[in-house]
Formats: sequence, structure tokens, C-alpha cells
Amino acid sequence: MILDTSLVLSDAQGITASAASANVIDLGPTGTPFGANATLGRDIGRGRDIDLAVSVRQTFATLTSLTVAVQTSPDNATWTTIASGAAVPLASLVAGYQFKVPGEIPEGTNARYLRLYYTVAGSAATAGQISAAVVASRQTNL
Repeated sequence: MILDTSLVLSDAQGITASAASANVIDLGPTGTPFGANATLGRDIGRGRDIDLAVSVRQTFATLTSLTVAVQTSPDNATWTTIASGAAVPLASLVAGYQFKVPGEIPEGTNARYLRLYYTVAGSAATAGQISAAVVASRQTNL
């Protein structure tokens, strides 16, 4: 799998409590075409689903489960969850585990920023790391 560093959301990010991904993808401003009176509209939900490669880098300890959600924002301050994977129990959160995170962004989504949000259930994790990125195609062989 080929990774573009500008599309990496988490690089062996330690998750001990609910938190956002260490990095945010900025899709940039829309701009105004030459001779137009208004800026271009944005709809990041049109087209194909995006492939998200999200995996456990270091085995987790002490939490009950972990959920990964996709969030968007128009201003990098207010965030909306647009998709969420299933809660994964602690027994599955071992190094190499690959999350199944929906990459479908609803049509009409007008957002400039994209991130992941990790929700810890139960007690705080004492160990565990996640790596995540937007990729051209997820590698799913084990």
C-alpha cells in the first residue's frame, strides 16, 4: 500500500482516552473563477467512497471497546460525525487489526476539513496506538 504523507491522519498515535486524529486533512478553499461573482460551491460527497486504512499498531489494554468515526468541518472548529464504524472489543484490538470504517461521505457535504475521532468506551486505555490514512485502495490481506 502506498501512503501519501499529506493524507496520514494518525501515525502510531497513542490513544488513551477519546480523541481526534493527530492530523486533519485540509481540502483547501474553493476560490472564485475568473469573471464570476461568487465562489465555487463544494460537495465532497459526490463520487466514490474514500478508502480509509485504519489499523492497530500497538495492542490496547484496559479499555472496553474502541470506535472510529469520520468527521468533517467547514472551519476546523465545529465537527460533524458523518460515518462511524462498529465498536471493536478489547479482545480484537491487537497489533495488526484493521478497522472497517465507512468511507461514504453523504452527497451535499460542504466541508473543508476531514479527520477521524476515536471514542474509548469503559476505562481509559493504558496502552494502544492507531495508524490511519486515506489511501487509493485498502490492503486487506492478513
